[in-house]
Amino acid sequence: MNTQFKALFLLVCGMFYWQFVCWLTRTAEPWDTDTYWRLWYPVSFILSALVGILFKARGWMAGAILTFAQLPIIWLNTRTGDLWPVGVISASILAIPAMAISAFTGWYAVRPRPV
Repeated sequence: MNTQFKALFLLVCGMFYWQFVCWLTRTAEPWDTDTYWRLWYPVSFILSALVGILFKARGWMAGAILTFAQLPIIWLNTRTGDLWPVGVISASILAIPAMAISAFTGWYAVRPRPV
């Protein structure tokens, strides 16, 4: 399976995840929920780690894609563009830890193993 297909599939799955968070918490934006920092954002780290293994050497992409998948959901739910630059900056900062985690698991998946 090529990387572009994996990335697109992950983006769609990530959007479903963040929309599920919005639906479950009855908020328009995932990061507006009270449990975002305690539950939903940490769960995205676990998902990033798992998908990082599948992406192998390009594992860092998993964390970025999963985190940035919040932005289309926010746009679809709010239809506002006034704070779009702030959302992109926020998502960029939030993506850094998820990218580090998924990069590590991707590296771990391809590292040489002792025989």
